[in-house]
Amino acid sequence: MASIVKDGELLMYKGHPLMRKENIIYYGSMEDRYIIMMQILETKKEGDLEVATKVAVQLQQTSQTVRMKDRIVKKSEKSSLWSAMDIASIWLSRALSAK
Repeated sequence: MASIVKDGELLMYKGHPLMRKENIIYYGSMEDRYIIMMQILETKKEGDLEVATKVAVQLQQTSQTVRMKDRIVKKSEKSSLWSAMDIASIWLSRALSAK
């Protein structure tokens, strides 16, 4: 169901914030222990829309004490934004629920 996002409000997906800057999508909150970063690597034109055809997905730690290189916990590449969001929501919920 579509909704209008007002200034200052975040778009939410399955209870977690979803933010985009250019070709990078962040899923989750920096206040949590983990966050998902999705980078759109390739797109194709379908009608008037650009559709993602290759998306890199990474589960990352948010701790500032860990080196950037060591923050990546899991990574994968998916052939659509839908499949990337699907695995992202699974990885994030499992990571945040683990003790």
